[in-house]
Amino acid sequence: YKPSVSPEMDIMEYCRKEWRGNTPVAKTMRKGYEAVAQKFASIRRIRGDNYCAFRATLFQALSQATQLPSWLQSEDFTMLPENLLNKYDWIKQWQLKQKPGNKMGEISDEIKEYLILLRKKWKNISEIKDPFEKQEACDKLFKNEEEEYSLYEALKFLMLNTAIELYNDDKNGKRVPVFSWLLFARDTSSNPCQLMHNHLNHIGHSGGLEQVEMFLLAYALQYTIQVYRLYKYSTDEFITLYPNDPEEDWPVVTLITEDDRHYNIPVRMCQETML
Repeated sequence: YKPSVSPEMDIMEYCRKEWRGNTPVAKTMRKGYEAVAQKFASIRRIRGDNYCAFRATLFQALSQATQLPSWLQSEDFTMLPENLLNKYDWIKQWQLKQKPGNKMGEISDEIKEYLILLRKKWKNISEIKDPFEKQEACDKLFKNEEEEYSLYEALKFLMLNTAIELYNDDKNGKRVPVFSWLLFARDTSSNPCQLMHNHLNHIGHSGGLEQVEMFLLAYALQYTIQVYRLYKYSTDEFITLYPNDPEEDWPVVTLITEDDRHYNIPVRMCQETML
């Protein structure tokens, strides 16, 4: 079993180890890492399976959580699976982790359990005041495979719920963010049902998150996901925000990617940056 989140390592040391050559790509990567090192001292490697975008985002969100987000506090949060299944029969084909072919009632109960777990973990970790204890609690959670993967199932379901809301808003003539049009402009996801079948059901199994789905994850969590995209160094896409017009009160988490497929996390903000 590989650790989900590796221990801290000095960013430039990591970069020197990974990018030794003198190819144009290696030079770009080194410059990218140097820019990140202006703000952050260390990097933590994220386990490279198809959940790494979820893992990096959730780990960062929990590491800095000081309160439960308002959407996690709402009364009907845990009723979400039941309410959606009552409206949309096709959700019965949701692919649960390693448990294909579940009956309708079971799917609803199982996802409800994942949502309850997400709320409980978020609440417990956000209440820890001591930063070292908080970090220990996060490390411990991401060493528990059963719980960790259950949390990703919860995130996937929240993404589906958000996609349904955006799709309906658009159909009802309400304003929706631009990424929502892009999401449903794809041949493979022209509506939420297709999005579930062709994309969400595969995340973690045969694929990770695509760019447009990073926006959806950000909206589902009501977090701004800031990503250093190292191969885009010296272009205006080097630091990309999902969403690119974030709400002012959304907290920000920061990730690093070399290729838009695998994500690691920068940690320990440099002192002068914090001031």
